[in-house]
Amino acid sequence: MLVLMVALFVLGYACIALEHPLKVDKSASALILCAVLWTLYIFHAEALLPSLESMDLEQAKALFPSFAEFQEFVAEKFADGNVEAKEKVIAFVTEVQIVEHLGDVAQTLFYLIGAMTIVELIDVHGGFTIITDKITERSKRKLLWIVCVITFFMSAILDNLTTAIVMTMLLRKLVFDQRERWIYAGCIIIAANSGGAFSPIGDVTTIMLWVKGLVTTGGLLPNLIVPSLLAMIVPVYLASFMLKGQLEGGVKTNSNAEKQTATLRPSDIVTEAERRHLLEYGVAALLFVPIFKSITHLPPFIGVLFGLGALWVYTEIMYHRKKDVPDSAKARITRCLGRIDFATILFFLGILMAVATLQCSGILQSLAAWLQETLPNVYVIDFVIGVLSSIVDNVPLVAGCMGMYDIPTAAQLAADPSLADFTRDGVFWMFLAYCAGVGGSLLIIGSAAGVVVMGLEHINFMWYVKKFTLVAFAGYAAGAIFYILQEMFIVPLFG
Repeated sequence: MLVLMVALFVLGYACIALEHPLKVDKSASALILCAVLWTLYIFHAEALLPSLESMDLEQAKALFPSFAEFQEFVAEKFADGNVEAKEKVIAFVTEVQIVEHLGDVAQTLFYLIGAMTIVELIDVHGGFTIITDKITERSKRKLLWIVCVITFFMSAILDNLTTAIVMTMLLRKLVFDQRERWIYAGCIIIAANSGGAFSPIGDVTTIMLWVKGLVTTGGLLPNLIVPSLLAMIVPVYLASFMLKGQLEGGVKTNSNAEKQTATLRPSDIVTEAERRHLLEYGVAALLFVPIFKSITHLPPFIGVLFGLGALWVYTEIMYHRKKDVPDSAKARITRCLGRIDFATILFFLGILMAVATLQCSGILQSLAAWLQETLPNVYVIDFVIGVLSSIVDNVPLVAGCMGMYDIPTAAQLAADPSLADFTRDGVFWMFLAYCAGVGGSLLIIGSAAGVVVMGLEHINFMWYVKKFTLVAFAGYAAGAIFYILQEMFIVPLFG
């Protein structure tokens, strides 16, 4: 049964990676994979658990990592009366394991929904134009650096997917030659992924690690900012040689006649001050989340939902003053929720819950043991995972790693000091955040930012491979080498 589960997971993974040639959305593949794996798992547990009750505890845990938890559950729930083994197993899987994993996944999903709604609210009111309208540089190389630096830091504050969309839309106003725009777009992908790697709210994989408590804001920023900068600076420097001269023409704008005949949009009915306030309040709401978590120790999704609620109140008051404006032109939060990419949310739900079955069945623990025996150290393991994240989606890769390794207890650390790499803010988790985030830039399909830019600009897959794969790898390797040297020499010197 375990072999079948692995085979189906690989097949489902392939369908997710090949969604474009198959013309089947990856969300559909992920949801089917989730349902099938949980079905197989419950039959596997039903057949396996009764036979383990006669074994030694350590032997049983080696075959089924959740066995000790299963025994505790049975002793508490079925203490009175005789119950069939089948009923015990079904109750354990449905009432304990599914509920626990769904709770962990829901924290990430609600955070994403809240953050995506805040960003959509800012965007639909034209808040980002306050930043983009100030870019007037005409030198192609200087503009490349300006765009990438803005992308890098904006990605850390917002998220790499949204930042990639905003900056790609900006390019259409500044760069008219398609091939040149592709060069800028390739660098935007790299800068967005690099900027998202050192921030707890900049990338989905970093969010996952942060929400799970494996990394903290105080650990990410000082440890990953320089490697992430190198991962952006090196490729942009190399790509700048592809551009020469000055940009031609000016920024394209709609004529007055077009503006008069155009449908009234939300950005048309807000004042400059209101647009600026929405940008400021939205960014403040997102920046408030890590502060809220550090003070209250509550999950981040509560902080982001609080920020969303505060913005909701502000926009309702703002629109209440605009009684002479038709409701169709008002982008209230309820309208912005309809613009959220819920297909992506369902993809995360499906793939994370599918990976949970591999963790419950012990497959991930076996893989972790194999990696530790085969690869020399955690640096190599993470570096390989980063390269793999360019081929397939980095979300299930990181989810798999989260299931393979647990934060060691004090007793486990005393018995095996090498487990220090897996403590909160340990080397393994920090380097994983960098590698999984930045490694996705090696191929255009390796990250959400890459996929969305590919769709917006219709970038050819092989063109990106020829122009940017080696360029991106140079930055990825430079940042990785710096991080390793930092941990080997700089941290011991000051720590």
